[in-house]
Amino acid sequence: MRALCTTGPFVISSGFDALGLAPPLLQAVRELGYQQPTPVQEQAIPLVLAGRDIMAGAQTGTGKTAAFALPTLQRLAVHASSSASPARHPVRALVLTPTRELAIQVHESFREYGRHVPLRSALVYGGVDMNAQIAELRRGVEILVATPGRLLDHVQNKTVMFNQVSVLILDEADRMLDMGFMPDIKRIIALLPPVRQNLMWSATFPDEIRRLAATILKDPAQIQIAARNAPAELVTHVLHPVARQKKRELLAYLIQTRGLKQVLVFCGTRIGANRLAHQLRKDHIHADAIHGDKSQGERELALEAFKAGKTTVLVATDVASRGLDIESLPQVINFDIPRSPEDYVHRIGRTGRAGLTGEAISLVAPEDLESLAAIENLIRRKIERVLVPGFGPDGTTIAALMGRDAVPAREPRARESARPTAPQGPAAAQRPNAPQRAGTQRPHKHSDPIFSTPYVPGLAPQAPPAQPSAMHARRRERPVAALLGGLKRAAG
Repeated sequence: MRALCTTGPFVISSGFDALGLAPPLLQAVRELGYQQPTPVQEQAIPLVLAGRDIMAGAQTGTGKTAAFALPTLQRLAVHASSSASPARHPVRALVLTPTRELAIQVHESFREYGRHVPLRSALVYGGVDMNAQIAELRRGVEILVATPGRLLDHVQNKTVMFNQVSVLILDEADRMLDMGFMPDIKRIIALLPPVRQNLMWSATFPDEIRRLAATILKDPAQIQIAARNAPAELVTHVLHPVARQKKRELLAYLIQTRGLKQVLVFCGTRIGANRLAHQLRKDHIHADAIHGDKSQGERELALEAFKAGKTTVLVATDVASRGLDIESLPQVINFDIPRSPEDYVHRIGRTGRAGLTGEAISLVAPEDLESLAAIENLIRRKIERVLVPGFGPDGTTIAALMGRDAVPAREPRARESARPTAPQGPAAAQRPNAPQRAGTQRPHKHSDPIFSTPYVPGLAPQAPPAQPSAMHARRRERPVAALLGGLKRAAG
């Protein structure tokens, strides 16, 4: 990298100066420790500065937030004012995100990059009191980061105006559509001035999203850093075939035997996330849950404890996890396999960020076969299968789950040098290919002899003939009347 040069009071980093950014923004970039722009930043920043509409596909962790925040700040800098009058600070850029966490992250990025530019920004999302947001909006802001639902609440209350909006940014657009925000987005777009710059950003762009983009964007420049719907390259993928009722036990076993210290675990439902976190705590694993039913304060406390290492496992739903920015997250575990294969790409995008390696682990039960096939078809790779002794499903489904390229069963890495026994009882110590001896099966906590014993034709006990009740007997004694003629009484 070339030597640093100085323009006025600002030090310009030569890694970004070729992109056409103003000295105040370059100074902020230098202070944040950025040296070279990422590929998405190199491509997008000049296009946004030129006023082009953008449809950009880039994985999380590639710097896409800076790719739209930096040029947007520069385009709005001509309107910067030190006046205290709210009339001098109308909303000029609107950023829509699907979740509170992502909105917080994007707003913080705008504040960091614009620290030397006198532009105001505000953050609007649900789950918190509106009064503080109303007070901030009334003071005037040029950049508004919001979730669609809460923004429409402010529209209803007439606490926000869009008549000066010149830039619309849709971040994680595919997720907003998956979450059902499309009607809200259309309502918001209808309130905006027709002449504006539109930037659509997402990790994936399914075909239906591209059709939507055709109605919103005008002659957009298309940017695709990675292959469409491709997972992060630095993430290793592995799946463990498991009986559904043993998923929680296998998760605890992996965490404890491998000594995992910071794990993001995905559940399909809010109730499931709460239940799993509670069960892990009973297994002496520090765990917490984050989902939409929790207040914003509870979610922030859980996230901060996880980042600080006080919580080993953070159990999250797909909605709550969107926008989580956790530095150097080593593992992501899919406890529940996502129904949408695109969600798999989003989930594992939490790890392997900013050039670091990561690991994506999936616990796959026989019921997940169809979802697994859709995921492998989307990412165009076959995920490595590793069977953990003592936790696999029965023999009728193990072959389908393992597939052709299965890896022989092995213990987790932390115990490879130890004797191959799992701390789950004597049954887990058996080799996966060795026949089990009588009396060594893992005991089931809730075993019903009727349903646990296999059916053998001809051995079922003969049931005694059913004795009709008195009521049924009386009913059978009564003659059935003719359809129309009724009953004839016996002659007396």
